[in-house]
Amino acid sequence: MTTAVVVGAGPNGLAAALTLAQAGVEVHVREAHAQIGGGTRSADLTRNGLIHDVCAAAHPFGIASPYLSSLPLAAHGLGWAHPTIAASHPLDDGSGASLIGGTGTTAAALQDPNWARLFGPIERSFDDLVADVLGPVLRTPTSPVRFGQFGMRAALPASAIAKLLRNESSRALFAGMAAHVIRPFNQPLSSSVAALLIAAGHAVGWPVAVGGSHQISKAMASLLESLGGQVTTSDPVTDAAELDADIIMFDLAPGAVARLLNDRLPPKVRNSFTRWKHGPAAYKVDLAIEGDIPWTHADGHQAGTLHLGGSFAEIAHAEREVCAGRMPARPFVLVGQQYLADPTRSANGINPVWSYAHVPNGYTGNATTAVLDQFERFAPGTRDRVVAMHVTPPADFERYNANYVGGDILTGANTVGQLIWRPSRRMNPYGLGLEGHYICSAATPPGAGVHGMCGWHAAQTALADLNSTLR
Repeated sequence: MTTAVVVGAGPNGLAAALTLAQAGVEVHVREAHAQIGGGTRSADLTRNGLIHDVCAAAHPFGIASPYLSSLPLAAHGLGWAHPTIAASHPLDDGSGASLIGGTGTTAAALQDPNWARLFGPIERSFDDLVADVLGPVLRTPTSPVRFGQFGMRAALPASAIAKLLRNESSRALFAGMAAHVIRPFNQPLSSSVAALLIAAGHAVGWPVAVGGSHQISKAMASLLESLGGQVTTSDPVTDAAELDADIIMFDLAPGAVARLLNDRLPPKVRNSFTRWKHGPAAYKVDLAIEGDIPWTHADGHQAGTLHLGGSFAEIAHAEREVCAGRMPARPFVLVGQQYLADPTRSANGINPVWSYAHVPNGYTGNATTAVLDQFERFAPGTRDRVVAMHVTPPADFERYNANYVGGDILTGANTVGQLIWRPSRRMNPYGLGLEGHYICSAATPPGAGVHGMCGWHAAQTALADLNSTLR
């Protein structure tokens, strides 16, 4: 029987394992941490009974993923819950902008018909487009016209898209979406993640996993075990020579793969992996709040996700600073209010609030005050409602997940080169040039996000190679 070892039990490692198990391969997943899930772990970080997502929070790509949506995960405990408003962006005067319903609804609220003109075609073709977008860049798309519509928007600098929008509210809303790529807004492809997040928000929403993001990985592991697969935790791999299987899959950052395999890797692959660049970091502040955050913008009270940063120009400045290795006075802050859609995360009138700021890679300073100041800016009185707090600086993110080098939760900087050639200059981004060995982490296409597509594509490559060998 064909055997496989998958190193790492994040969503991509589990997706690779499931794909192989569904093909009849005997699979063993080895996870170094005591808990599976990688970026989808959850914990009671502030108070017992409160469920905080440690990293990933809202999951538009999870519910839209062609692979994850094909799995019977509901039968293994996974449920989705949608907030009334997917995402909102407050402004200093108490107004704001929100991603609500379809592009037409949002455009009307923004009083900007160009929002619908820009993103309506992507929303309408989203179901057909998503498989192409969540795949390797260097391949022939199944829907070339639809992919071209997306590509024309994704390739542009965010600053160019902003010029096509008619008012500051719509530009600010777009800026918050564009900031997810953590890339200067004047650079090509800095609109790529924004275009996909906006289209997904309009087409399928930004849901959360009921009971915490860890329910995604728990459901995947449960399904894997029902197929005969094995998952072991607190089981680190320190020597690749001990891995004895027909297929060996790494849900690891490129540098870690290079260290494990070292001279066994072809020189070009090893050199690419050792030169892999990591981007800016996350500085996370989890709050336990009595009641709700007192947002001045009314939509904030119904939004699952908020982007705190003010105008397009201000967010562009903050992102340019962190990408240059400088800490801005007012960092861009993402906020998650998962409890609004999923009340099981709260207890006794105390609600868990998730937030993190973009900071330079390896940042060792204290950004807690800067994060709380952004809350106070758009929700005066927030500090008075905080009953407990938990801070995760970049170094702790790396300790939590070794793939997050320097606190980079995207597993790699989104430079043009690394967006196109992930993680090395090979037509097949998942193979390592070493028979039976593959990489399936978020460093491979399509990149970061809880969608499992990196693992699915890598496993498909492994199965194709295996079938070719057997012919």
